[in-house]
Amino acid sequence: MSLTLYGLKNCDTCKKALKALEAAGKSVTFVDIRADADLQALVPKWLSSAGADLLVNRRSTTWRSLSDEAREADPEALLVGNPTLIKRPVIEAGQVVYVGWTKNIEASLI
Repeated sequence: MSLTLYGLKNCDTCKKALKALEAAGKSVTFVDIRADADLQALVPKWLSSAGADLLVNRRSTTWRSLSDEAREADPEALLVGNPTLIKRPVIEAGQVVYVGWTKNIEASLI
């Protein structure tokens, strides 16, 4: 099964996930969420699969810099407008969407 990993080139967690998946012999396509991803199409799918609580990175500096009013905005518009708010990596494995890189996610994919 081919995997698509959405993340940022300079994100340590994304690099770690990509390295582990490739070391396990998985075919992984890396897509930079800022430069190459069609977030208009992807974010609604990810929100429906994972939910806003999991997908929105509320620990990021981008989140902390937002006003309270901006934080209350529609999650889809917020994530499309601010790709760095997306918790990374987002990994698509067929129809399944994984958000983040935990031991459980690693075990599921490797």
